[in-house]
Amino acid sequence: MKSLLNRRLLWVGGKGGVGKTSVSAALGVLAARRGKRVLIASTDPAHSLGDVFDRQLGDQPTRILPGLDAMEIDPDVEVEAHLARVTSQMRRFAVPRMMDELERQMRLSRQSPGTQEAALLERISRLVANDDSDYDLIIFDTAPTGHTLRLLSLPEAMSAWTEGLLSHNRKSEELGKVLKHLTPRKGQDIDSPFAENADPSMGELDERSRDVAETLLTRRRLFYQARRRISDPEHSAFLFVLTPERLPILETGRAVKSLEDAGVPVAGTLVNRVLPAEAGGDFFAARRAQEAEYLKRIDHELASWPRPRLPWLTSDIQGLERLEELADALEKALDHND
Repeated sequence: MKSLLNRRLLWVGGKGGVGKTSVSAALGVLAARRGKRVLIASTDPAHSLGDVFDRQLGDQPTRILPGLDAMEIDPDVEVEAHLARVTSQMRRFAVPRMMDELERQMRLSRQSPGTQEAALLERISRLVANDDSDYDLIIFDTAPTGHTLRLLSLPEAMSAWTEGLLSHNRKSEELGKVLKHLTPRKGQDIDSPFAENADPSMGELDERSRDVAETLLTRRRLFYQARRRISDPEHSAFLFVLTPERLPILETGRAVKSLEDAGVPVAGTLVNRVLPAEAGGDFFAARRAQEAEYLKRIDHELASWPRPRLPWLTSDIQGLERLEELADALEKALDHND
């Protein structure tokens, strides 16, 4: 798995509590040590990346080491930025008496189900699709795989939502025709010009309709670009972290299948917190016997992917000194698995 850090995008996921944030941070330290410019971005609303680095992190990159930045994406910041853009756009067309109602609707939108996740996915998409990034590698410390799977389904969902929205507005018939023309037909290749690159002829649309069309198409194009890059095995890969226990094994097996079905390349699994051979006593002997059975199960059920193992360390992972130690162990595990 030496090539793991040679991709541009690396997604680290797994069941809560298996150590994926520590592994993400150690991978970043290891990649920076190898001369790469790295950004670690936490997308899990329950952020713990700052705790692992023992640093205060925010919504913008913070320098941790030479070549290594880290950030915790704040969904609230993304929601506010998105609603500010929407409000600014609508002000151009709303009459003054509508502004109070518009602002009320924007306040309600902050609490609507899915608002934070939609804003978070848009921010992730901008990071993924940015061709002008200063980073060689972006590591995403993710929530369980749902975010990635929903990001992959956004282009089609947005197409359906757009058509449904416009079908209720008789004044938008011409706009609806334009957007329908640009919506990929069922079974059409995602790389079709209809999906991403085609530009509508908007000459007959009024200013408001043209503005709405451009906004919707730009956003949808962003999601298509992100999906294409996430699905490219030369560009992106998913690494699952699990521990040799029943529930993490079950969840990892389901998640790997879901990502494979969605066309997301899986680089492998990392078995964390394996008891070191020197751990002694009756208690550890019993634990090691149980662990051996789970390790056999992992080798059987995840046989198609690399399965490097990390030993259970003697103390919590917090701060750069401990992360350097974990990076050393991680490097040995990845090299040994090749």
